[in-house]
Amino acid sequence: MFGRAKGCHMKQVFNIFAVLAFLFVPNLARADYGIETDTSDPLFILRDDAILSKTDISYGHDILRLGQEFGYGLNDRLSISGRVHYQIDFVDDADGFSSIDLGGTYRMARADDNNAKLISDVIAGFRFGGSKHVRTPWFADSSYYAGLRFGRQWAGVSLAATIKSTWIFDDTRGMSYIDFIPESYFRIDQMWRVGGGFTFRKSTNPHYNQEWLNLKGVAQFGRTQYVAHFDYEFEHEEVQIGAKVNILF
Repeated sequence: MFGRAKGCHMKQVFNIFAVLAFLFVPNLARADYGIETDTSDPLFILRDDAILSKTDISYGHDILRLGQEFGYGLNDRLSISGRVHYQIDFVDDADGFSSIDLGGTYRMARADDNNAKLISDVIAGFRFGGSKHVRTPWFADSSYYAGLRFGRQWAGVSLAATIKSTWIFDDTRGMSYIDFIPESYFRIDQMWRVGGGFTFRKSTNPHYNQEWLNLKGVAQFGRTQYVAHFDYEFEHEEVQIGAKVNILF
C-alpha cells in the first residue's frame, strides 16, 4: 500500500515538472540571462583561471551540516575542486569533520562540438573520511566516485542528468551505490532562477536506498548567487532545508 502511494506521489511530481517545462521552455529558450556566470546551473563548468567559492549550510534529521568548497578552472574544459564538510548532531555524538572532498570535472563535449548541441562531462574524485562517529554514507570512511553528466543548455533553460557510482571500502561498513540524478533549471530573468530534480540511489546495502526530491530557488546579483533549497526523501520520509552562497571570481 505504501509502495503504491509513494509511486503515485512520484508520478504526480513528474507530471508537475512536465507541465512546467511545457510552459517555460518555449519562452526561456529565447532569453539571455548569463549562462557563463550561472553557477547553480547543473551544467555549469568553470572557465580558464576562474575561481568559485561555495559556502553552504543545511539542516535535516537532527543534523546541522556546514560546508565550504573552492573550485578552479584549469582551462575551458577541465576544473578541479576541494571541499571540507563539518556536521553537528543534536541527538547523538556524531559531531566532527565528515569529509574532505577532492574532485574534478572534464568537459568531453561542448554544445558547439556536435549537431545535437549536447553537453557531456566526466566527473571523478575521492573523499577522505573524517570522524568515525559520522553516519555512513556521509563519508566517515573514505570513498571514491566517478560518473557521467550530460544534457542540453538553452539561454534560459538547462536540462541535465547525472549517473554517478560511489565506492566505500571498509571491512564492516563498506558498500557501493549508484545515483541517477535528472534535473531541470529555469532562468526566469536576470535575477531569479528556479530548479528541481530527483536523486535515485540504489545501494548494495538496501538501508541506504533513497529517492530524493530536490527544489531550489536562486537569486543572482552580479557574480554572486544566493540559493535556498528544500529536499524531501520518500524512502525514509526525511526533510532537509538549507542555503548556499556562490561567489565567482
